[in-house]
Amino acid sequence: MNILEILPDILLIALALVMLGLGLELTLGDFARVLNYKGAVALALGLQVILLPIAGVAIAWGLGLPAAFAVGLLILAASPGGVTANLFSHLYGGKVAMNISLTAINTVLAIVTLPLISNIAIGLFAPEGSDGAVVPLQFGKVAQVVAVVLVPVTIGMVIRRLAPSLAERAQKPFKILSALVLASFALIAIISEREALMNSFAVLGPSVILFNLVSLLSGYFVSQWAGLDEGASRAISFEIGIHNSTLALYIALSVLENFQIALPAALYSVSMYITAMLFGMWLNRRSKTRVS
Repeated sequence: MNILEILPDILLIALALVMLGLGLELTLGDFARVLNYKGAVALALGLQVILLPIAGVAIAWGLGLPAAFAVGLLILAASPGGVTANLFSHLYGGKVAMNISLTAINTVLAIVTLPLISNIAIGLFAPEGSDGAVVPLQFGKVAQVVAVVLVPVTIGMVIRRLAPSLAERAQKPFKILSALVLASFALIAIISEREALMNSFAVLGPSVILFNLVSLLSGYFVSQWAGLDEGASRAISFEIGIHNSTLALYIALSVLENFQIALPAALYSVSMYITAMLFGMWLNRRSKTRVS
């Protein structure tokens, strides 16, 4: 049997395990803590739901991305942050408690916003009847996305509640699993569409990196302009700048069954680590310069 034929089922199981791992790190208190950061949460969600899709559309049009890549970039823009965002926030001085709360809220909100923005992207760039048309997400597929996000996260939270020591021990293996899953499916997407990627890399590569930089910089500077402190600004920048590309890959490969749509998320899953690390180092250097 060809692995590409069973890839959707494998990816479904893998993503469910990744989301279960996210649930192991969440408690109901993480949702309640949002009340302590009402203004910051509202700002972060506004950037995630409104600014980033607009930025994605502008980049896709401005750099002339092919339809499938444009749809993939918008799906990536609509994907929430995740455990990796929390890690970078911890490494570079963000308020990690705020990140965890934002991740909790953003993941639940994505149940609505991700299918909505995905269908808007398909309507803008690849409507039925056009070259490279993509069938929009129908109700059954939307329900599938909801299930694969919400059910494993809920199970993880229940385990964290009933067996906290087990959840604590399981967090590290699940983080390793998440990294392996992301790397594996990014590699599969890149290899499967290597010809299309080689033909379009000069446009797609800069588009993905530019989107990542816009996400990180807008999160930080808009937060600063809104009067938030340095730790909150860094938390928001990483939350909206580091997307759950595993979820974006799942939408592209398992729901829409289109490898070209997966390529922006596949490239992003590689480049984001470098971009986020350089961004964090720049933040630290900027802070030292301002102090001196």
